[in-house]
Amino acid sequence: MQAPGYHTRNEIFSQPEAWTATLDTFRGYADELRALWQNGQYDSVVFTGCGSPYYLALTAASMFQEFVGTPARGVPASEIWLNQQAVLPPAGRTLLITLSRSAETTETIRAVETFRAAGRGDVLTLSCYPDRPLATIGDVNLVFPAGQEESMAQTRAFTTLQLAATALVALWANRDDLLEQLQQLPDVCRRILETYSPLMHTLGTDTSINRFYFLGSGARYGLASELSLKMKEMSISHSEPFHVLEFRHGPRAMATDGALIVGLVSESNQAHEQAVLEDMRAQGARSLAIGEHGTDVAFDSGVHEAVRNLLYLPVGQMLAFERALHNGSNPDQPANLAAVVTLK
Repeated sequence: MQAPGYHTRNEIFSQPEAWTATLDTFRGYADELRALWQNGQYDSVVFTGCGSPYYLALTAASMFQEFVGTPARGVPASEIWLNQQAVLPPAGRTLLITLSRSAETTETIRAVETFRAAGRGDVLTLSCYPDRPLATIGDVNLVFPAGQEESMAQTRAFTTLQLAATALVALWANRDDLLEQLQQLPDVCRRILETYSPLMHTLGTDTSINRFYFLGSGARYGLASELSLKMKEMSISHSEPFHVLEFRHGPRAMATDGALIVGLVSESNQAHEQAVLEDMRAQGARSLAIGEHGTDVAFDSGVHEAVRNLLYLPVGQMLAFERALHNGSNPDQPANLAAVVTLK
């Protein structure tokens, strides 16, 4: 019988190899993707998914708008299905990009069907399993098998799809420099996992911490939301995400003894974001700053900020994993969850 968390730990620590395989797979799709973007003449792009893929949609849309320059937004798939007029651009030709580990989530499938019926534009799908509904209904379908998982809570699948989405943005922005820098991430991730596992164990098993707050801004807000979700799913702990400076506007009331504030610190706004963490420490909370340089967890990656966004995930995943084991939870099979939500 396997120990609790066996699969989750393997999926967290196998991410460097999964990322290498994903980049190899992506290169095989490059020509088809260039043709889709050049021929589509899209006025806007909407990224969508459910659960973790929705948080990835927020991050991907932020990066897309910044680097490609086309208006983009991230929307839950259920909102496209049930409230299309409120969440889709009111006019113009739209590219819908769906994100799904399983490629069979009912709400995402219905979002595509609703979008198709309205004649709004084309559909690009990204998933981890071939021959499933979402992997076959797009105009172009990308499948990244390296993200397949045994665990219920997504770790390797999320970062595999995030890596693919980042490569997609770089490709359509004609940023060959970013595509080249993505090749460096597996080695950096391996070093981060080796270096900071002991710190995540220490924090995850610290009984003086009873609630977690994940802060991130820009493209990192979606990542903060995903890490907060991992803490909830795996360990059944109180956890919430916020934009960094927004945390001062009310939520800071919770930043007292027992709180750990995890800051996904950017290089471009580091002074402002570190100041928030300092303010919370002054109130009695503890903090963990994650970033490129001068932080508790330092990537020292040397790659562009958009490329290194992927590196925040393994650290937060390790923290949630350690807290889950400490709480007596099995992160492979969290309580009250299903790997895929399917509706009748």
